[in-house]
Amino acid sequence: MAPDASRTLPALGHGHARVDGPLKVSGAARYSSDCHFPGLLYAVPVGATIAHGEVASIDDSAAAAMPGVRKVYTRANIGRFYKPGKSGYIDEARPPLDDDTVRYYGQYVALVVADTFEQATAAARAVKVSYRNVQAPDVRMQLTAEEKQTTDSERGDVDKALAGAPVTVDQTYTTPPETHNPIELHASVATWDGKAFTLYETTQSIINHRDVMAQMLGVPKENVRIVTEFLGSGFGGKLWPWPHALLAAAAARDLGKPVKLVVTRQMMFHNVGHRTNTQQRMRLGATHDGKLVALRQDFLYRTSRTDHTKEDCGEATAFLYSTPNLKITSGCARRDIAPNTAMRGPGAVPGLFAVESAMDELALALKMDPVELRLRNEPSIDESTNLPFSSRHMKECLTEGAARFGWAKRNPAVGSMRADGKVLGWGVACCAWMAQRLAAEVSVLLNADGSVRVASGTQDIGTGTYTMLAQMVAHDLGIGIDRVKVVIGDSALPPGPLSGGSMVTGSLVPAVAQATGKAVEQLLQTASGHGAFQGAKTEQLAFTDGRVHLRSSTPDEGVPFADILGQARLAHVEGKGKSRDTFGDAEAKKYSMHSYGAHFVEVTWEPAIARLRVSRVVTAIDAGRIINPMTGRNQIEGAIAMGVGMALFEETQYERRHGKAINSNLADYVMTTHADAPQIDVLFLDYPDTKLNALGARGIGEIGLAGFAAAVTNAVHHATGVRVRDLPVKIEHLLTSTIV
Repeated sequence: MAPDASRTLPALGHGHARVDGPLKVSGAARYSSDCHFPGLLYAVPVGATIAHGEVASIDDSAAAAMPGVRKVYTRANIGRFYKPGKSGYIDEARPPLDDDTVRYYGQYVALVVADTFEQATAAARAVKVSYRNVQAPDVRMQLTAEEKQTTDSERGDVDKALAGAPVTVDQTYTTPPETHNPIELHASVATWDGKAFTLYETTQSIINHRDVMAQMLGVPKENVRIVTEFLGSGFGGKLWPWPHALLAAAAARDLGKPVKLVVTRQMMFHNVGHRTNTQQRMRLGATHDGKLVALRQDFLYRTSRTDHTKEDCGEATAFLYSTPNLKITSGCARRDIAPNTAMRGPGAVPGLFAVESAMDELALALKMDPVELRLRNEPSIDESTNLPFSSRHMKECLTEGAARFGWAKRNPAVGSMRADGKVLGWGVACCAWMAQRLAAEVSVLLNADGSVRVASGTQDIGTGTYTMLAQMVAHDLGIGIDRVKVVIGDSALPPGPLSGGSMVTGSLVPAVAQATGKAVEQLLQTASGHGAFQGAKTEQLAFTDGRVHLRSSTPDEGVPFADILGQARLAHVEGKGKSRDTFGDAEAKKYSMHSYGAHFVEVTWEPAIARLRVSRVVTAIDAGRIINPMTGRNQIEGAIAMGVGMALFEETQYERRHGKAINSNLADYVMTTHADAPQIDVLFLDYPDTKLNALGARGIGEIGLAGFAAAVTNAVHHATGVRVRDLPVKIEHLLTSTIV
């Protein structure tokens, strides 16, 4: 028999279409809110209409009497929730309906459950809530350090070096609150069989979700099953559990019926996290030839009154450039808003807006090309840890990206470049993102019908995890990816990594390799006692391209593994793999592991009508070995579209009287559309980083957004002469331009 005919392309390094694509385009893919069960009830929360005060009373009599209403839950009858403790990660630790204190606008104060969504919605509107001790909320954007600032990283004497530096930059940059707006709303469908929960959730971490829900619901872990077959993206907002999930589960347990709760788009702006606003003072000092002698970053971020999620703006700063003197400090300011959470590239994304904007301003002060300035400050080691880089190709990102973009044609004079009657602006910025592994377990079955099943308790948030797993297993076994069935999205499976920090791919590589290796071991042991290999010793056999053969012969002379299993009358053989995280791995701690990149951006400016557009982008990315260039390019393209929104459009605005997000809809919260999308060229350098895993693959979901907004505002300055330090760029900023 000929080798596997389905292997038309190597499993790795080629642009394979998504294996789950047909399910999605046909509508067969089942998302959380698609789940429907006999007797399903619908839940709609009631949100507070103040941001600072207490609930005095709740009159639910009218709502309870409305048609179809099963129950109205308040603090008095919801039952007991426990605190999350150390069971897992959660951003809003206070259980829902736990007390009468209102800490932010929209905080859930009641829950209505009815036979239909329309009935529940109408009844929720009929619930009357009275408040006491109401105060004007503090939702100011201006930040001051209200708690002691901490030093996050330090080397040398930065203040002395700044005082003596020949050329300095000292500016403050701000980013506004941003709201996650994935297509799929947060949703929970909860079932209770009298002993155990099955919860269909919109989560980026099914294992963590299970652990937290078990603790807060007061049941053993084995009595909670989390299912997330498909996720309509999350961008970090679906990493950790939110109060609505607990409310749905509690109602299902109390009523003995399945309960569905879908968060509204307006609730998305208050109840499921956001990227908080930041304020960063950047001070750079350099010699006249462009060598950095000092870098200081003092950043502030906003948090809620009771919870604390750090927006670590200095995450990438300490190792990005070479400088003997550096200091990074952080502080938070508490406001009457809901807890913030991770958003694509947390910390590094707003942080690199400030760092890369300041580097551009330094290049101008030095009258130096901004690419050359960055090249002159390339470090040979991670100077924050004194560790060698596992793999770093930032120089190539800058030089090859510049060549692809045509940077050599750039005229540095403001407003000097024109095309088709428009002013052109060209900007550049570097980016970086961590490369780490999380613990992972994988099961691989070689089946008697010739198929392969790979299973892990992870999830696909739209990034291509289904496809990536199929490719890795196909590569390890030497078969076509169409023979691999991927089973994920269920906490009953071997525990897998969360989908955050761009860590899923790198985390699964070692576990998949071990699982496929052990499955092959089982197969060879089976083959040594059956058929053509009767009497052969296991060590005399090999497995290549889906076939068992003698080591002394070629794979073409071997036997397909399905025939081996058929002869042995076995349904399958199984291999299990397990890998550790790198956070506690002594070997991994010997290296500084990150991904790198450089964005080159062109904007067009039409002064007569005050129209600004991001027209062209070249992004060069050093993210290790690229398993699938097609889905990988999709990730960077999506990040760039999000970056255009960050730079030009996105800003959550809170009104001061009630603390409400006044643009809590997709008409007023402006995001990038197809009409705003630039021409995008993605260049992957493809240098494997084998210090992270055997394939040398790192994640790429977040690095494409890091630094991008700075590349845009740097290009805006080049076109208009206006330096925008407060995102997003607004028309009123650009009306001060003298370029005509």
